[in-house]
Amino acid sequence: MAASRDARRLYRLVQEGRLCALREELDMDIEAANRDYKRHLHEAASMGHRDCVRYLLSRGAVVDCLKKADWTPLMMACTRKNLEVIQDLVEHGADPLLKNKDGWNSFHIASREGDPPILQYLLTICPDAWKTESKISRTPLHTAAMHGCLEAVKVLLQRCQYQPDCRDKCGLTPFMDAIQCGHINIARLLLQEHKACFCAEDSLGAQAIHRAAVTGQNEAIRFLVSELGIDVDVKATSTHLTALHYAAKEGHVSTVQMLISLGADINSKDERNRSALHLACAGQHLACIEFLLRSGLRDSPDITGTLAQQLTRNTDILQCFGHSMMA
Repeated sequence: MAASRDARRLYRLVQEGRLCALREELDMDIEAANRDYKRHLHEAASMGHRDCVRYLLSRGAVVDCLKKADWTPLMMACTRKNLEVIQDLVEHGADPLLKNKDGWNSFHIASREGDPPILQYLLTICPDAWKTESKISRTPLHTAAMHGCLEAVKVLLQRCQYQPDCRDKCGLTPFMDAIQCGHINIARLLLQEHKACFCAEDSLGAQAIHRAAVTGQNEAIRFLVSELGIDVDVKATSTHLTALHYAAKEGHVSTVQMLISLGADINSKDERNRSALHLACAGQHLACIEFLLRSGLRDSPDITGTLAQQLTRNTDILQCFGHSMMA
């Protein structure tokens, strides 16, 4: 019990960066770990306390010790924008190519944070650091694009040799990641500098416009349709769903409005003969149903009958259909 209290006190000193107090207290095992196998060096690196990091290293702390999920102190340091701590760890032998349980190395983690000097440094000391994929085949370029790290994406395109439209296990490209997260500036850069294909399909045959509809990224949809000329009614090849179907399924009313304003066919059917209204009803999205009914669906009487059993427990939706029929 006393040992546990001692360990907690030491972790607190490291978190707070209190080096003098740490020196006075640290007569115990320098590799002591908590229940997650996190050691003092992990904590100091993750908090960016350079003095503590250097002191622990000088005392012989294992530089590539592993905590839960196989994270090293260098990986923890890469979650912070503190180049000096990263340099100290590397100079004491930290390996940037080690991977955690998800298949991420330190460069991949740094790409998520998006600090260009850190990426440039890691590429200088380990030129092959970019040649890594997670266990689901995501590259640092995917990650930087998803997290909106524009300057990091510029570094990756300048110094690394990623194939245009590299895909993860779901078939997603960095361009799709940028679009579905609303990072239009990165999408433009990938088109201009990496020759990304804006109509590439994922493993389910969905394109970037479909992914943007799922996440409700209205401005990204406008960019794809108005600037790039993508057909607003293009269907995913495996399901025949349009962007309007996807938006209705998720209940994104503003996205449904956007798509219709861009000319989406409200009566378009998927391979199972379902319209966007069918999918809005299946998801019990009342506001979306009301908007679609007001927008002039030709086959609402047929849909009312088809979905009657499914909607019997939702009187608000049934009333919505009733008002639509009487209008």
